[in-house]
Amino acid sequence: MNKRGGIEFYLFLIIFVFLVMFPFIWVFLTSIKPPREIFSSFSWFTSNPTLASYEAALTNRPLVRYMINSFVVSSLTTILALVFASFTAYAVTRLPIKGKGLILGLVLAASMFPQIAIISPMFSLVTGLGLRNSYMGLVIPYITISLPLAIWILATFFKKIPFELEESAKLDGASPFQTFRKIILPLAAPGIFTTGILVFIAAWNEYLFALTINSDDLWRTVPVGISMYQSQYSIPWGDISAATVIVTIPIVILVLFFQKRIVSGLTSGSVKE
Repeated sequence: MNKRGGIEFYLFLIIFVFLVMFPFIWVFLTSIKPPREIFSSFSWFTSNPTLASYEAALTNRPLVRYMINSFVVSSLTTILALVFASFTAYAVTRLPIKGKGLILGLVLAASMFPQIAIISPMFSLVTGLGLRNSYMGLVIPYITISLPLAIWILATFFKKIPFELEESAKLDGASPFQTFRKIILPLAAPGIFTTGILVFIAAWNEYLFALTINSDDLWRTVPVGISMYQSQYSIPWGDISAATVIVTIPIVILVLFFQKRIVSGLTSGSVKE
């Protein structure tokens, strides 16, 4: 790469990063503006930065409670999705089962259903089980939308593991479950970790089920809780921006902390042995 090509590459990279980060940058700059400047000026920066919106975001609504709810629901969803998806992906990729293609096709078809199409039966199911305004009331529908994705991703990683390792374990007298636990899972750890991150983020950001099922303010999750900041006559953009920054920081830290594992998981399944 010559010098001019290097400059063009970095210029393009800077523009690309700016476009990707622009929404978050704008939200952050809005969150530190005084409320009167948000509506009276379209300037990027303010001469009087303030943290009043952050204080209001934490005091006017139970934002910390919303974050705890989202964390618990997302964690339970991730754990259950990984457990069921791991067994399912192992069965359809490593065991002699008929109709594997049909099973994966049905899983893919299930993932294509829009949430609005299943919200009514899910609401009736959760209500019938008496799980409205509870963590499990959201975990159950979240599983239905995250499990197909998790199965497909893990199936891709399990297919890449050499079958010779499994055959050697069988010759040593290992059962299918022992082979799965001691050989397949450790080798597929990057893929499992990546899948867990994707499922967690999807559950953290889900809005429709959370809005419909958990109507009690103490059981609301972050997306629904932030939408409740607005009133009938006004929209406190400063508070909403501050709350958005606060709830985004944990996800950003999570991704940055585990970025090497995420990249490893995303690329390991695409490299042919």
